[in-house]
Amino acid sequence: MAWAVLLLAGLFEVGFTTCLRLSDGFRHPWWSAGFFVSAGLSFFLLERAQRVIPLGTAYAVWVGIGAVGTAIVGIWLFREPLETARLVLLAVLVGSIIGLKLVSPA
Repeated sequence: MAWAVLLLAGLFEVGFTTCLRLSDGFRHPWWSAGFFVSAGLSFFLLERAQRVIPLGTAYAVWVGIGAVGTAIVGIWLFREPLETARLVLLAVLVGSIIGLKLVSPA
C-alpha cells in the first residue's frame, strides 16, 4: 500500500510542476490553486509513504517519478525537445526507480 501511496505522491508532483508552469508566475488563479493543492497532496502522501518505505528510497522514487513524468508532460504539452540522449537517460532513471523498489525491504 505504501508503494501505491508513493506512486500517487509522484503523480501529484507532476501535477504541481505542470500547474506551476501554467500559472505563469502565479498570475492565473486556477493554475495557481492547482499548484498549491497538488503540492500539498504530494508532500502529504510522500510523508505517509516514508513511514513504511525507507526515507532515502521514498524520496529518490518520488523525485524520479516527478522528473520522468514532468519530462513527459514537457515533451507532450510544451513541445520540449525529444532527443535520443534524453530518452535514454529517462529510461535509466525509470530503471533506477524499479531497482530501488526491488531492493527495498518494505
